[in-house]
Formats: sequence, structure tokens, C-alpha cells
Amino acid sequence: MMREMRGLGVLVAAALAPAACARTAPAPVPTPTPATASVATAAVDTPAAPRVAVDRSRPPELGPPPSLRLPPVETRTLSNGLTLYIVEQHELPLVDLVLLVKSGSEADPAGRAGLATLVADMLMEGTTSRTGLEVADQAAYLGIELDAGATWDASRVTLHAPTAQLDSALALFADVALHPRFAVADLERLRKERLTTLIQLRDRPSAIADQAFASIVFGAGHAYGRSTLGTEATTRAITRADLQRFYAQHYRPNNAALLVVGDVDPDAVSGTLERLVGAWKPAPVPESAVGSAPAPRPTTVYLIDKPGAPQSSIRIGGIGVPRSTPDYFAIQVMNTILGGSFTSRLNQNLREVHGYTYGAGSGFGMRREAGPFVARAEVTGTKTDSSLVQFLKELNAIRDDTVPTAELEKAKRYIQLGLPADFETTRDVASQLVPVVLYGLPLDYYGGYIERVGRVTQADVQRVARRYIDPAHLTIVVVGDRKSIEPGVRALNAGAVEVRAAAGAAR
Repeated sequence: MMREMRGLGVLVAAALAPAACARTAPAPVPTPTPATASVATAAVDTPAAPRVAVDRSRPPELGPPPSLRLPPVETRTLSNGLTLYIVEQHELPLVDLVLLVKSGSEADPAGRAGLATLVADMLMEGTTSRTGLEVADQAAYLGIELDAGATWDASRVTLHAPTAQLDSALALFADVALHPRFAVADLERLRKERLTTLIQLRDRPSAIADQAFASIVFGAGHAYGRSTLGTEATTRAITRADLQRFYAQHYRPNNAALLVVGDVDPDAVSGTLERLVGAWKPAPVPESAVGSAPAPRPTTVYLIDKPGAPQSSIRIGGIGVPRSTPDYFAIQVMNTILGGSFTSRLNQNLREVHGYTYGAGSGFGMRREAGPFVARAEVTGTKTDSSLVQFLKELNAIRDDTVPTAELEKAKRYIQLGLPADFETTRDVASQLVPVVLYGLPLDYYGGYIERVGRVTQADVQRVARRYIDPAHLTIVVVGDRKSIEPGVRALNAGAVEVRAAAGAAR
């Protein structure tokens, strides 16, 4: 990029130099010959192109959704059973890899919430042959990006590298993924950092609302009722032995997949990976039990006091659906209308019409098991009760009224036209391949995505809204200045009102 900018500067300077000279020493204007005069006259007499009238009172018409042509996914299997998913893209000399381990925070053992994310963090802190500083130094020298992390359903080690450095980058990638050191000193440092983060989150109403909502909806016995970061108590309790045990149980080739996207030759990269990770041994992997969620209660408002807060954090919803739901596309369209886009009903109502918030929305957290459905906003404290009225109005309306044809088509086009942008880079393609592999979707899943969105009908939208949004059994969490917002909230009679502690526990 810097070379391009310097080259551009040279071109600009060259273009400007004659103009500068002309200002200081103007050249004599030659007497035009008949030929040059005729050319000049022709240039002057050429009529200007007619202006096209633009009606600025109407938005531009959207064109039809483009067809999405994706390169094929090739699969290979290494000698230890690890499956490779390879997508060739030769436009740029770049490669992205994702080692996808199919265990995440839902596999955290009792009393050790936050373990999966801490294990992933510790992978970057050194291997049996490199310290964390040496890993970082080698990555910087090669000009690569190397990282690790964990979500509810999976843990990942990711690599973004130029093709010219791929062999060395893969060696470092394999070392980080397969030979963690889990040094006690590094654990203690990361423990302090996480404890600091947890203390900071205790002071953020939005974070308090998120965790309280999950805890109330799913209960203490369900994995989704906990935080992926754990608590201060579980963070203090995690030992080096816990890290080693989780890694040994879950980081196995028979519980993983390796995604490779970019400027690679499948035969060559398969051979290199066989040499680097072929000795990684499979072993039995314990099943992750997420636990049982409590039965939905009649709609209840849970107030959490944040004295002096100028705004309130609102979360409304309940248990949604797993990623495997056959209603996936209908839900995507329905939620786009309700709260999944800037022009959605919730955002237009609470932000544009009433000015209660900078933004309101909704979404379904689709995981291996049924995750949460939640509508959310941070609203002006004095408008907390009024905001709840508008939230409930929209949640009822999406169920009770048939979505107008124009609104349905707009939502479908929003999804369809946005899909190609999710495949612009090798990193994007690898990211989109993750749910395909993790949830067992067909390898050509995205090939029919646009068409399946297009087949969603008004009846489908109303059906899934009525099935998955139940105004009679909503969990409503409000974090704000209780003294000022409680009277108005109680006056709504939206449901029983309970006062809870910051973590969502009964007081």
C-alpha cells in the first residue's frame, strides 16, 4: 500500500509540474493552422450531453439479486482422521486457515465457567518450544496474523498469511495449536486481566442486562445461562491442570476440522499439513451437556438497580431456536423486518419516530442448542416505560398482522443483496464456511441461499413469529435507576415485577 501511495505521489507530481512551469514561464501560443482551427471549432461546437433527470423524492430502485457463484469446496482426510476443507482462490497471494475444534464454552465443567475461552487465550502465550513473545515476534517477522478464541459451540485457531510465507506460517500455526505450554506465570497474568475485565463489566448496564437476561432465561443449570468469560469466582478457581485437561479432552483431530481458503494447491497444502499435524492423535471426546432450561414463566419484568443511571438497558425475549431449525430462512426474514436492520420496525419506532434511543434491534442466537431470542435497546431513563410500550407493541404486531408485500420484499432483498459482501475476501469465505462445517450443513449450502430467502412468504413470516415470539411468556430485564423508573414500569401492568441483583439472582 505504501508503494502504491508513493507511486501515486510521483504521478501527481509529474502531472502538476508542467502546470507549475506554465505559471512561471508561459509558452507562446502558436497561430492556429486551418486544420487546428477546424478541430478547435469542432470541439467548441460539439453539443453537451443531455442531463438525465433524477427524481430525488424517491429512493433508487433495487435491481434483482445477483447470482452467487462460489468456488467448490474440496475435502481431504489426513492419516489421523482430520478433515481438510479446501477452497482455492487465486486472485490474491493470500491464505486463511481455521482450525475448528467443535467444543467451546458449552463444554465448561461445573464451577469452571470461562475455561474454554481461557484455554484458547493461553494458546497464544507460548508453546513447548517458544515463549509467547517469540510467537508474537515470529508472526510479526513473517507478516502474518495468528489468533485463537472460543465461542459457545467451538474453539478456533486462525491464520492469515501471504502465500510466499505459507510454509513457515503453517509451522508456527501447528506449533501454537498442538503444543501449548500453559505456563503458570502466563496463566496468572491472564487471570488478572480477566478479573479486571469482569470488574469493569460490573459497571456497564448493557453488560449487566445481557448477563442477567441469560441467567434468568436459561437458569443456573444451563450452559447458556453463564458467561463465556465466567465469573470472578470461577476465574480464580481455574488451575493449570484444568487447562491441560480441557485441551487434552477436546483438542483432538476427531473433534476438529481444518479449513483452508486462498492461493493454495490442494495437493501441496495437504502434504504440508500431513507432515505438520499428521501425528496429532485422536482420542475419545466427552459429550457436552448444556443442561436443562426452566419452563417459560408468564411475562415478568425484572428490575436491576443502577443508581443514577441516565439511561436504561432493556432486554426482552426468551428461548429461541437451534441453528438446525428448518425455519431458519423464515426466521431470518421475519427478524429482519422486526429488528434485524436499520430500517426495521423496532429501530424506526424507538429511534426515528420517538427518539428514545440511538438504536434498537432484535436477534436469534442460533447455536448447537436453542439459544436466546432477544429484543434490545439502551433508552433514555425517563422514557423507560414508554419504550417498553413500543417494544411490546411491535412484538405483538409482527405476530398479529400480515406483513405488507412491499415490506416483505424489501426485507428479502436486504438479505439477498447483502450476501455477496460476506464472501469478498479469503477470510470472509473461511468465516462463512465455519457454520457449514460446525453444524453439518451441505457444502453447497450458500449456492441456494438467495433462492431460499426468496421463497419465504407472508404466511411463513407470521407463522414463525407466532411460534417463536410469545408475548404471554416474555422475560423483560430492565437495568436502570430503580428509584426513577420503577413507578412507571409497574404502572404498565405488563406482568409481575421482580427486583433482582446485578447477576439476575433473586434478592
